[in-house]
Amino acid sequence: MQLPLIHAAGLLYVICALLPEQKRSLIAAGTLLAWLLHGIALGTMVLTPDFLRLGFAIMLSAALWLTVAAYWIENLNFSVDGLRRLVLPIAAIAIALPLIFPGSEIPLAGKSPLFSWHIALSTLAYGSLTIAAFHAVLMVMQESRLHALPAAGGRSGWLSLAIDNLPALLTMERLLFRLIALGFVLLTLTVISGVFFSEQLFGIPFRWEHKTIFTLLSWVLFGILLAGRHWRGWRGKTALTFTLIGFATLLLAYVGSRFVLEVVLHRGMA
Repeated sequence: MQLPLIHAAGLLYVICALLPEQKRSLIAAGTLLAWLLHGIALGTMVLTPDFLRLGFAIMLSAALWLTVAAYWIENLNFSVDGLRRLVLPIAAIAIALPLIFPGSEIPLAGKSPLFSWHIALSTLAYGSLTIAAFHAVLMVMQESRLHALPAAGGRSGWLSLAIDNLPALLTMERLLFRLIALGFVLLTLTVISGVFFSEQLFGIPFRWEHKTIFTLLSWVLFGILLAGRHWRGWRGKTALTFTLIGFATLLLAYVGSRFVLEVVLHRGMA
């Protein structure tokens, strides 16, 4: 059942990415249908009565699933059509990645109910901050486009047209900090639930390993950014730099460690 769902969702994502902006209703309906199919396929991959299947490709697919949902909702209130041509093709690739890198099975027998909540929170936190990183990259491109526009003599390629359709930079910045605040709250809950989960399973609050260290470092970076925004009014390049460094750190904690274990070292989940 997974394969037809993946093919259908990926095809719909690509079609919706290529449709002209005038087909707004068709794009919205097609994207929503693709997102639902993506979610069902992802759920059947991850959840079974006896185990969870996790891995770096599944985490990426889940992050892009959340990204599509966030931009679909944002597009109801703001004109963010330029994001469609960038996000949907990436989502079409991400949904198929677990077929190549299926991850590992984690038995649920004997696991605390907190374990599933911890996994759900960590996935939501990673997904939210992935969206924030997309926002930050697009803002960098948007600012570069604004500076280059006079010199370009008005010439516009496909990517430039997509960037030109983005909301104003100030609107994008407000959306960025909303996403970072949401992601920080979810990441905080992930860290807290991780403490209780680790204590129940291993008898110690933390296992000082690669994933723990990079997760905490990312949490500190995003916390400093939000504090700097509140107390010092940080914005612009400072905010974008903190966002991208914080996300890169989180990427190393979640996806990077899983990629090294599964693809480079050919090992399962620890």
